[in-house]
Amino acid sequence: MSDLGRRALRKAIWRLVPFLAVLYMFNIVDRANVGFARLQMKDGLGISDAVIDWGYGIFYVGYLLFEVPSNLLLRRFGARRWIARIMITWGLVSALTSCVVGAWSYFAARILLGVAEAGFFPGIIYYLSAWFPAGVRARVVAWFMLAIPVASLLGNLASGLILDSMEGVAGLPGWKWLFILEGIPSVLLGFSVLFFLPDGPHVAAWLEADEREWLEADRAAEDG
Repeated sequence: MSDLGRRALRKAIWRLVPFLAVLYMFNIVDRANVGFARLQMKDGLGISDAVIDWGYGIFYVGYLLFEVPSNLLLRRFGARRWIARIMITWGLVSALTSCVVGAWSYFAARILLGVAEAGFFPGIIYYLSAWFPAGVRARVVAWFMLAIPVASLLGNLASGLILDSMEGVAGLPGWKWLFILEGIPSVLLGFSVLFFLPDGPHVAAWLEADEREWLEADRAAEDG
């Protein structure tokens, strides 16, 4: 690989991968935060452990049903716009889970969360494939996947802090604040995607002209 190619890839990696990893961190946190809220939710809503556990599984009903349609729409509207849409809707659904009043509304919220999140991970992989050749893509995806342990560490700390410190604030139990405060950042990040992520190398203002041309030519040659 030429010096130009290495320079272009280095810039793209440092610009894109940390930001995408942050998006994935919130995806993991918003999907799993019901596990931290469950003890308070059970008492507050008068539901059983079995109901909470059903909610874990029923999430994948919406997720699996809408995974393929979401990926088809991603190709139509573009990865940047569709990733932003996914994040905004899942953040809103996650925050509105604070409004559930019983088992059925909880089930509905979990199904809607699955529908909203469907296509996110494949969309990220599709986006990365538009930037990085196969020879480096595995390493890029591995760095991106570091979001999983980081999300587990930081998400656990944040969730415990919210449950302890926000209990009773504005008359709301801690579990409601958990969904609100962990859902809002996803909405804000979704809007930031529209401004931060370019559709491809050809419109990346932070690359030099020759770097953009190298990335575009490399991707075209590999696709061919």
